[in-house]
Amino acid sequence: MLRLPLKEMQASSGTVKGMFKSNAPLIRRLLILLQFLPGVLSWGKEGHYATCKIAEGLLTQEAITTVKMLLPDYANGDLASLCSWADEIRHNPRWRWTGPLHYIDTPDFKCNYDYCRDCHDFAGRKDRCAAGAIYNYSTQLSYYGLPASEQKYNLTEALLFLSHFIGDIHQPLHVGFTGDAGGNTITVRWYRRKTNLHHVWDNMIIESALKKFYNLNLAVLVETLRTNILEDWSADIPSWEVCESNQTVCPNLHASESIRLACKFAYRNATPGSTLGDPCR
Repeated sequence: MLRLPLKEMQASSGTVKGMFKSNAPLIRRLLILLQFLPGVLSWGKEGHYATCKIAEGLLTQEAITTVKMLLPDYANGDLASLCSWADEIRHNPRWRWTGPLHYIDTPDFKCNYDYCRDCHDFAGRKDRCAAGAIYNYSTQLSYYGLPASEQKYNLTEALLFLSHFIGDIHQPLHVGFTGDAGGNTITVRWYRRKTNLHHVWDNMIIESALKKFYNLNLAVLVETLRTNILEDWSADIPSWEVCESNQTVCPNLHASESIRLACKFAYRNATPGSTLGDPCR
């Protein structure tokens, strides 16, 4: 697989406007997976699988064909099966540089987000955060369909990274406070189990929901959410495909939503040592 050099993380909200033409519908349809979740579904492996599976069902036939063309053969045409790939590789030395692309650190207790202020890695390198990654890999996917001699990117990796980071930016604590590393340093109990606040939102909420409401059947959970979207929020779907200023992706909007949700729900009553209940109950 191709390791992307640092220079390929230079796309920002100011540099990608107007860059998406014939392939914009594909990217927009992929973005449907972003908006439907209330602030209680988390983003571990099951959460990423669920969001990508639902998104696949909402794609146009043209977009489905394109996605399948980009997936490796062993995925058998199933994008959802690889939506956790970016997590699986991030601790490999070769891919460690991708770590900052999974989250955005914002100033403690301000409960707002600003791309120029917040989108950088621990070394201060600009555009290296979840929002910057979404801009970058969306830009790369806009090259789909060009002759092989003009291709500059690994579009399979771009698709997998984009699908994953779109999920990450909608887990509220992936856009959290710098001081607690998005809840990672806040020790809490989820019922009787000692853990940290970030892990509760990444994994434990959805694990509890699967056990209590879906008999550990992820397919049933996915179908339930899909039905809710098509029946309860069908009127909203067209608006989910539109970003301001004719951009194909709008991660700044989603990051702003996530930090507001983090302050309203995730950080609420989550003092160190506290015992949290299940908001799905």
